[in-house]
Amino acid sequence: MQQRVHALRLADDVIAGGDLIRPALRDLRSAIRLYRETTHSEAVGCNLLAQIGELAQIAGWIASDAGQHEEAETVYRLGISAAKQAGNMTLAGNLGGSLAYQLSNTGRETEGLSLARAALDGAGPDAPPKARALYLDRVAWAETKMGAEHAQSAMRALGEAGEALAQDSAGIESPGYLYWVDSGELQVMESRVYTELRRPLRAVPLLRDVLSRYDTTHTRELALYLSWLAVALADANEPEEAAAVAERVISLSTDVASDRTAKRVRIVLARLEEFRDVPEVRAVLGSAA
Repeated sequence: MQQRVHALRLADDVIAGGDLIRPALRDLRSAIRLYRETTHSEAVGCNLLAQIGELAQIAGWIASDAGQHEEAETVYRLGISAAKQAGNMTLAGNLGGSLAYQLSNTGRETEGLSLARAALDGAGPDAPPKARALYLDRVAWAETKMGAEHAQSAMRALGEAGEALAQDSAGIESPGYLYWVDSGELQVMESRVYTELRRPLRAVPLLRDVLSRYDTTHTRELALYLSWLAVALADANEPEEAAAVAERVISLSTDVASDRTAKRVRIVLARLEEFRDVPEVRAVLGSAA
């Protein structure tokens, strides 16, 4: 089961939610059935619950990426319950933060912020550094989605996330499912926060730096990060360059079964409307019509 969970995580790096959701949910149902219908020791039962929690996190993430937000919320909440029963508050924090991220991105910003903070508080000050960095990152995003009046709180959470990650070399082992949390990921979130807060002079250099060394096999993430760059360039009054980046976003997103990339394409095109009189922009808008 551990191997299957990890295989799903690695698959999610390169395959979009629409193509992964069926096997992910099938594996989760099998794990729940195994726990409910077999006899096992308390220790084995605790380990099974933890694996169900990990499966629920990646299955919920995949369902969310596929645009099945109700399914994702149900799965996340099931995982939170399993993780808490297993006594694994770090895992519960990961699930709560994942759900908070979805809520913040789907019009439930107040709930998202409340849950992101609860996930951080629940994991506690003794959570592994990578875990605290991730949960603080999600608090920063939730604060950002609340609007410009929360900008200082978002910046503070970003700073605390960086401080937490800097402690990762202190010999405290982080769970394997946090393998992807590093300084580059924090930089991505920082640039997205600056873009959302309409601070392109800070966002553009960060995004260019990240994208200059990003793994191009991760098509969905590449398209998402480029979409933030396109918006930041438009905010910086660079419509020609924004149009060129937008064209690449659209090209990358064409064969990706991701609700997130589809939404980002629409956001980028809407942002470019202001510059429709610019030939390069008009060409992109026309080809996307």
